[in-house]
Amino acid sequence: MDCPRCQVPMNVNEIGNIKIDECPQCQGMWFDQGEFQAAKEQVDPDLNWLDFDIWKHKDQFQVSAHPLKCPKDDTPMVAVDYDETGVEIDVCPTCRGIWLEQGEFTKIITALEQELQTKDVSDYVKASVEEAKEIITDPENFASEWKDFTTVLRLLQYRLFAEKPRLLTELIEGQKGAPIW
Repeated sequence: MDCPRCQVPMNVNEIGNIKIDECPQCQGMWFDQGEFQAAKEQVDPDLNWLDFDIWKHKDQFQVSAHPLKCPKDDTPMVAVDYDETGVEIDVCPTCRGIWLEQGEFTKIITALEQELQTKDVSDYVKASVEEAKEIITDPENFASEWKDFTTVLRLLQYRLFAEKPRLLTELIEGQKGAPIW
């Protein structure tokens, strides 16, 4: 497969155990459908429940025509400016592959990690309720939804103890005095 920018053959590289195509000249990266999500989770497992779904929140992005053609099927790609990350990505509307320029993958991961750090307890409570609903209603498999739900609960616990350190102290002290059955 050739780079859509440089028109040179791309190399196969790995992010974790996910194989992606990378241009040896411009260091752009091609993600087939589903590979971006999987690579994101390889880099930071806490991001598994934050879906980077460019089509999910249409009010959060701008779409424009782009001169690049999909390296997989030669379809003209569209540029999507996803405002939460500040990154413009190129997407094939046919195969749903994603082209990222050099450094954009890291910028997206950083923005998503920042989003995790800025959530407060109430945000995590709301997210846990939404994830609990998805266990029942979402067509994704149960194991994936359960993983998302437990991640949100763990992050809720961390945030709760970060915002209320006295609560953690009291919990630890309470466990010291608890009878052993």
